[in-house]
Amino acid sequence: MKSALRKTMISFLCLGLLTGCGSKSPDTPAASAAPAAPETPAATPAAAETTVDAADVEGELVIYTSMYQFAIEMMDEALKEKFPNLKPGNDGSFFYYSGTSSLITKIYGEMGENHDQPLDADMFMVAEPAFSLELKDYGYLHPFEIENADQLLRFDYDKEGYWYPVRVLNMVLASNPEKEQEWKEKGVNIPHSFKDFAYDPTLKGYISMSDPMTSGSAYASVVALLDTYGEEYLDKLSENGVMRESGSTAIAKLQSGECASIMILEESILKYIDDEAKKGNTVTDLQVIYPDDGVILVPSTVMIVAEEYSKNVNTEAAEAVTKWMLTEEAQKIIMQAYMHSVLRDQTEFPAHSIDTNKLIEMDMGVDWEKAYHEREEINNLWTEKVTK
Repeated sequence: MKSALRKTMISFLCLGLLTGCGSKSPDTPAASAAPAAPETPAATPAAAETTVDAADVEGELVIYTSMYQFAIEMMDEALKEKFPNLKPGNDGSFFYYSGTSSLITKIYGEMGENHDQPLDADMFMVAEPAFSLELKDYGYLHPFEIENADQLLRFDYDKEGYWYPVRVLNMVLASNPEKEQEWKEKGVNIPHSFKDFAYDPTLKGYISMSDPMTSGSAYASVVALLDTYGEEYLDKLSENGVMRESGSTAIAKLQSGECASIMILEESILKYIDDEAKKGNTVTDLQVIYPDDGVILVPSTVMIVAEEYSKNVNTEAAEAVTKWMLTEEAQKIIMQAYMHSVLRDQTEFPAHSIDTNKLIEMDMGVDWEKAYHEREEINNLWTEKVTK
């Protein structure tokens, strides 16, 4: 198994996250489509319960994460208050931050050539289920049970307890309402579906997305779109001259009129809109489009490093912190970071977004086993068809 996984790892490049929450939405049944969890009895716990007295949680803890720095600061403050006797293990912070690609490179570097070396972390809040499946197969994760997880969570989790979803990203389209008339006069259509984004020839040279070879969320989206439309989708992206660039660059091009449409994570747009609203500015040159053929939800997981590989050998503290991350208190911080809560009974959602349960109903779904086991083939397909 390890030799096969090593081959996968060689081709692996990366996997592509807070102010007031949105208003409460009407109660909506959780959808049965992936990655929603199955329907459960009406009696549901509000959030995970920490069985260990927080004041008794001691030692040190380091968490690798790719969350925004301002989200880390809020999480740090909350953790220090919740666990007063637990020492932040990274220069006064519980978190070590880096971009997803850099973090994953760092993790594999620490594992060593034979994948048997200890890490400089005790927990991960990075990437998504495909990476979790890979680390689980390498034996680097510590399993533990969260009681009533089926009732607690509206997204899938590892039934052996190796990983749980902790925050949810949402891939959408975005456009610039101020430029719509100009695009119309040029004969360019603003797409309202992922299919039109790639298939509509009027958009040639005017679309942008992150590179799935360096962005986990973009890679997950490509997996979903391949399952929905087949390999032809990549051909059409190539024919339409899709630009591959960072979210910030894509947003700038959308505002300037260089791009008519971009495929982007929802929180990138929501944060910009909310930041400007706090300054008293109304954003009129950016809008989120929730595609007619479905959004692509990307649950990001929390994982505990197996005791023999962890920096501080403190799985008891890691379990307590993980359970806290699935409480309403922690999930509100997640929503303040413009990501969606994983809790089944949560009716709030990020500022300027829409009801999370509605998004679950719209979710195109990602086959995470395929994303893990066929990574090399999918990366090669992307290279051959889009970046050739």
